[in-house]
Amino acid sequence: MFQSRLPTYLTPDSSGNGVIAPSPDLHQAAPADAARLARRRAVFATLVLATMAGLTALMGLAFSGDGGITWAEWLMIGCFLLTLPWTAIGFWNAVIGLSVMRLSRDPLAAVSTLRPGDVTRDSTSSTAILSCIRNEDVEEVAASLDAMVADLVRSGRSSGFTLYVLSDTNVDEIAGREERAFAELAARWEGRLPVLYRRRSENPGFKAGNIRDFLDRWGAAHDYAIVLDADSFMSAKTMLDMVARMDANPRVGILQTLVVGMPTTSAFARIFQFGMRLGMRSYTLGSAWWQGDCGPYWGHNAILRVAPFAEQCHLPKLPGKGPLSGWVLSHDQVEAVLMRRAGYEVRVLPVESESFEENPPNMLEFIRRELRWCQGNLQYIKLLGLPDLKPVSRVQLVLAILMFVSAPAWLTFMATGAALVAFGSSELIRFDLTAGFALFLIVMTMIFAPKIATFLDILADRKLRTAFGGGLRVTASWFVELIFSMLMAPIVAVAVTLFVAGLPFGKAIGWGAQIRDNRTLPLGLCASKLWPQTLFGLAGFTFAFTVTPDLIWPLLPVILGPMIAVPLARLTSGETAGRLALASHLWRLPEEVTPPDCLLPLRLPAHASLGVPFGGARGGMAPDLARVDG
Repeated sequence: MFQSRLPTYLTPDSSGNGVIAPSPDLHQAAPADAARLARRRAVFATLVLATMAGLTALMGLAFSGDGGITWAEWLMIGCFLLTLPWTAIGFWNAVIGLSVMRLSRDPLAAVSTLRPGDVTRDSTSSTAILSCIRNEDVEEVAASLDAMVADLVRSGRSSGFTLYVLSDTNVDEIAGREERAFAELAARWEGRLPVLYRRRSENPGFKAGNIRDFLDRWGAAHDYAIVLDADSFMSAKTMLDMVARMDANPRVGILQTLVVGMPTTSAFARIFQFGMRLGMRSYTLGSAWWQGDCGPYWGHNAILRVAPFAEQCHLPKLPGKGPLSGWVLSHDQVEAVLMRRAGYEVRVLPVESESFEENPPNMLEFIRRELRWCQGNLQYIKLLGLPDLKPVSRVQLVLAILMFVSAPAWLTFMATGAALVAFGSSELIRFDLTAGFALFLIVMTMIFAPKIATFLDILADRKLRTAFGGGLRVTASWFVELIFSMLMAPIVAVAVTLFVAGLPFGKAIGWGAQIRDNRTLPLGLCASKLWPQTLFGLAGFTFAFTVTPDLIWPLLPVILGPMIAVPLARLTSGETAGRLALASHLWRLPEEVTPPDCLLPLRLPAHASLGVPFGGARGGMAPDLARVDG
């Protein structure tokens, strides 16, 4: 620990956290704003519920016959209902988001009452930058933080910031490298931006506990805290804008940025984050239109108002035994609803800025992250009874649970349908193929609506088309990514279903370091992890072929991905696949077509492969950064 490098003013007050509750009048939105938001929520709820009712009715029509709907068909309808909320919400978010993108000159102003703040004035606030790490690649984290600090110093506005590297590393060799690297970082920027490294030998509460420890020790010294993951990167421009917005909006307790993927050489990550880039723009704009002051918090690339967060966002340790007890894994949404309960707004900036993250480099790491989120979100079952939550906040917790309940519900729907075909031919005869096919097309369109909406917006805007590499390239990238998403969906659904089924028997994902480098997955490892998906796909193919070969085609979107899961996981991992993906010029991001200056010091391999002019390789701190004129 390098507490000796910490300025003398960074000490807690006698109370331990120095929290002073703000006056209640800060929390009252203008009546006109509150009324407008209430109308928007009423309209959105009506659209979602009407859509769910219509789709359920269409499902009932497909099953109806002379003999009525059987108990097995009712089970399928019930499973279908569990999958509908996210489908309907995503669709209407996309419709609203596309409308805002195409019809509004200022999309942010159209969906939010946030005042922009004055970034030209020096803020008198004190902001902590929190980098939360655990068993990470030390040199890579240090290089990213060094570039962020350099950007702040270069801006001439670094005096109000302090960087805290908050480590939960439990491997001694990595801890030793951390101490050396961050001591060097602290010495490098001494006198221009304070840097503190702290490591906990134990990590109760995981990341939330790591931040809680910061709040207890040093929270009273700061007005705001920018929270980063180990793979986060934010430019000085974005951080200064966030601080200015917090200064200008005293009712805001959490302000979340729209995070975009970092340029990468991983084929898997390139395809995935291109799809996320398309989906999140329209989806987040649409959701901000009706969520308003009950926005999302994703746990990183966000800024917190320290005093209310320290006082109001204590996470409970869940009672009982088993994977859904103990410390809360998915802390972010719980902290958001607690902040909202305290009267503070939780807002999202639904427009892209220089706020980046790295995405999982391969399929196995992606699935592992999904299962960790699954376990954390299902813990919310024990938190639904929290008192005094806002209605929208309680709905958000329910939706977070349904996000992962929908996977086993979907597979149960498929298994029940297969059983009806196999053991009750009369049920198959009664199924209305026209209604069923119409329902399939509608649901698939709704699922992919966010990506379709942003794709249309890009095609309609010449600057956006150029930023993404041109209309033909965007179209080809979008089409291939849709196919890839359809292959991935059942692969992930099988993994989530098996994980959920194992929770009552103590199955848990744990809290370990994430793999971030682009390595080729061994074939044996892929097979050992993905054999259930392969078995599911082959069983579905065999079943369809046995009943009638014509059944294979409607089932292909469900069984093809799992059937090829093992080779797909291997082929989309590693440097060879990454080089081919880069050479194809598909899935290009604006930050690759025109790299922002803030990313150049990182010397990203993706930029090097694309011919961006800089020397060296990522993994060390650039010598010239220390000579920035502060």
